[in-house]
Amino acid sequence: MKSDFRARNHPAYWAFLVHRLSGVLLSLFIPLHFWVLGQGLAMDAFLKWTEQPLVKAAEWGLVVLLAAHLGGGLRVLALELLPWRDWQKSLAAAAAALTLAWGLAFALAL
Repeated sequence: MKSDFRARNHPAYWAFLVHRLSGVLLSLFIPLHFWVLGQGLAMDAFLKWTEQPLVKAAEWGLVVLLAAHLGGGLRVLALELLPWRDWQKSLAAAAAALTLAWGLAFALAL
């Protein structure tokens, strides 16, 4: 049982988990997004609603999810297409750094 815990405490496992969770959360967001876009007549009221601080924080979270999913997807592509090297576990750290940098850049732009 101890070996199972070590396998789940590996950076590659955490990169896998973040990539999958960000994908699931984004798939839950997309139908809501399309529904809002379909409500064209009420768009002015919706845009006014988006000025609330909680909505701004949710927008930031969405950008972080997109960056995490992009970084994780690039990591998976590299693992699939490139020959195995010891440095590839550093790709998970690079994906995390890209996610944080993108999220911080968006938060500062709000």
